[in-house]
Amino acid sequence: MTKFKERIHAALVLEDGTVFEGYSCGATKSTTGEAVFSTSMVGYPEALTDPSYRGQVLCLTYPLVGNYGVPSYEERIENVPVFFESESIQSRGLVVHELCEKPSHRLSVRTLDKWLLDEDIPGICGIDTRRLARVLRERGVMLSAIATGDDIGAIDIASIQDPNKVDLVKEVSTRRPITYGGDSKNKVVLIDCGVKSSIIRNLRQRGVAVIRVPYDTPTSEILDYGAVGVVVSNGPGDPKTCKQTIHTIRDLTDAAVPVLGICLGTQLIALAAGADTYKMKYGHRSQNQPVVDTETNRCYITTQNHGFAVDRPSLEKAGLRVWFVNPNDQSIEGLKHPEKPCWGVQWHPEASPGPTDTEFIFDFFVKEASRHAAI
Repeated sequence: MTKFKERIHAALVLEDGTVFEGYSCGATKSTTGEAVFSTSMVGYPEALTDPSYRGQVLCLTYPLVGNYGVPSYEERIENVPVFFESESIQSRGLVVHELCEKPSHRLSVRTLDKWLLDEDIPGICGIDTRRLARVLRERGVMLSAIATGDDIGAIDIASIQDPNKVDLVKEVSTRRPITYGGDSKNKVVLIDCGVKSSIIRNLRQRGVAVIRVPYDTPTSEILDYGAVGVVVSNGPGDPKTCKQTIHTIRDLTDAAVPVLGICLGTQLIALAAGADTYKMKYGHRSQNQPVVDTETNRCYITTQNHGFAVDRPSLEKAGLRVWFVNPNDQSIEGLKHPEKPCWGVQWHPEASPGPTDTEFIFDFFVKEASRHAAI
């Protein structure tokens, strides 16, 4: 249980002037970012290290967070962390109701509070996170600031930079090509727009070598690898900032190279085809989002983390087909090209944390990519 009396007073201030008072946790410093909420009950190690949260202040609505502690970065497979989605915390801040200070788990090496402190990430605890979620649902995601002590009265919301106007993908993409499983017969190029480690693990589990390349890698370099297909990863921010990636995807689809987009990658496929994207009011961030296959009418429960979506009328004008939809708001959750080997899913088939209902997307892509390579 959080010992509020031993903590420094802190406040979360939203763009509209709403203030939530609580107590500092993690690094005792101020931070700014886009306030978003996730209704997931578990998975804070994966969420905080997901590059898609870059530039954001993450609010977890589940009332008790940190009760199973934080595992070690040293547990790795092919130098990919097993329990995290990248090498460090990506979100700018964390908001929770109650922070557990005495976690219990055999793999835990430190508390959530200590992890935040070690990585210089500020947080705030002791606030009504469900009320905060309702505010963000009604008014939409907003710019925000976490401030402590004397900094609380000095917050200037008007001066906060909108992270969606920054090239966040450039900040999280690999700087150089990295190969995983170079001895495998089939290769897949992974365009890294902020890839989650579990995407790499899922591809490797299906026997393909993964060549992870920077988001702005030109088409010619990608084709030189002789891969059976290309995966365009998830990532943060406005998809329209990734101009080079959009151009590359257009070249790849024109050349009939099998392409799979995941989350941001799906939005980039749509933009490459001439469709449009839009910013959602509060986005989809949870582990219980339903998606319905428009061809089979089968429903799957998925993990999602995105604040932008593909515009349906423009998608149809661009000649792409709707593959999956979200029955809650009818937003597009998947698309496909009617003639070319090109597909996109707006959710995370790699899950991490679960549910793992849709890992078959990786099986489907590897099979289709290999089939096209053999033609």
